[in-house]
Amino acid sequence: MQPTLITDIECRITRPDRHNLVVVKITTDNGVIGLGCATFQQRPLAVKVMVEEYLRPLLIGRDANHIEDLWQMMMVNAYWRNGPVINNAIAGIDMALWDIKGKLAEMPLYQLFGGKSKDAIAAYSHAAGDTLEALCLEVDRLLAQGYHHIRCQLGFYGGHAPDLHTTRAPTPGAYYDQERYMESTLAMFQALREKYGNQFHILHDVHERLFPQQAVQFAKQLERYQPYFIEDILPPEQNEWLAQLRQQTAVPLATGELFNNPAEWKELVINRRIDFLRCHVSQIGGITPALKLGHFCQSFGVRLAWHCPPDMTPIGAAVNTHLNIHLHNAAIQEFVACPENTQRLFPGAVAPENGYLYPLEQPGIGVGLDEAAADAFPVVYRPHEWTQSRLPDGTMHTP
Repeated sequence: MQPTLITDIECRITRPDRHNLVVVKITTDNGVIGLGCATFQQRPLAVKVMVEEYLRPLLIGRDANHIEDLWQMMMVNAYWRNGPVINNAIAGIDMALWDIKGKLAEMPLYQLFGGKSKDAIAAYSHAAGDTLEALCLEVDRLLAQGYHHIRCQLGFYGGHAPDLHTTRAPTPGAYYDQERYMESTLAMFQALREKYGNQFHILHDVHERLFPQQAVQFAKQLERYQPYFIEDILPPEQNEWLAQLRQQTAVPLATGELFNNPAEWKELVINRRIDFLRCHVSQIGGITPALKLGHFCQSFGVRLAWHCPPDMTPIGAAVNTHLNIHLHNAAIQEFVACPENTQRLFPGAVAPENGYLYPLEQPGIGVGLDEAAADAFPVVYRPHEWTQSRLPDGTMHTP
């Protein structure tokens, strides 16, 4: 192949709706341009500095064809590695390089990986409400759109309990009660099964809100309702408890969205302590490590359900779709519809059809960016109060 030299790398942050979205753009000497998602919602400016001040000088003049070598170089260049800022920065560049590779080959990304393993990937979306009535209205809306997998939450993460027994002068935060959360969530599962039967698969996200022994008790009680999976029942720091949990219940377990480092998932996969790995593709460094991780998981019977929240770009969501169409053990794709401004900024964004996401057929990733429109929505920092989760006595707990 003729060299395709990198001539420029830009990092653009735009906030068209609620979320700050980070896009990396690579320009090459033959005019082919690649786009990648580097969104770290809570620290976008740190990613921009990493891309433009540290990685850009390292890569200008390099051949964009050599993705594997460039990824390895970026990962070890700072010596210290595997953190969310540097991983997202590397991921944005890595995705853009794969986008360029697909355009040079005139192939969509999933074909470049080796073609499809399925016709489409099943999608799930989110239904939430502070009451069962409100939740069921959301469930009915998604059922009408063809979804057969729905993540159901009664209230925000940790549940909805407006009359908590808090201290006389509570420290500001997002308060919840673990016992009441477990009680209301079990009641939610029972009510959903009574109302809908097995009409759809129920997913649920604990979002790390429990202590380990509570998680064991909770999972055992949920088993009777046959959830599709229970997500992040423990924080990463307590994942050693999954061995005990696995011995006591067969409830399907999913985790991984906070993982940065292969050491965090290796033992869980090898020892088959989880059923679904939910790594965030940009958080682990992009497409290059995601492909390797997918094949590693397949050897141990672990399925993939990549993290795909609304606070990532449609470029990143499309990357997940390409990975899912190709990887044999990809099980399902999280999907939340983009608001109007975001859809307008990112032409080609994926959208489900009757509960499935189908292959994108444009060369490369297949999602563009309206740069002029993006510049009209500058970055806005906010403190993300939801991450300041607290128990009734004011103790900070993992979000």
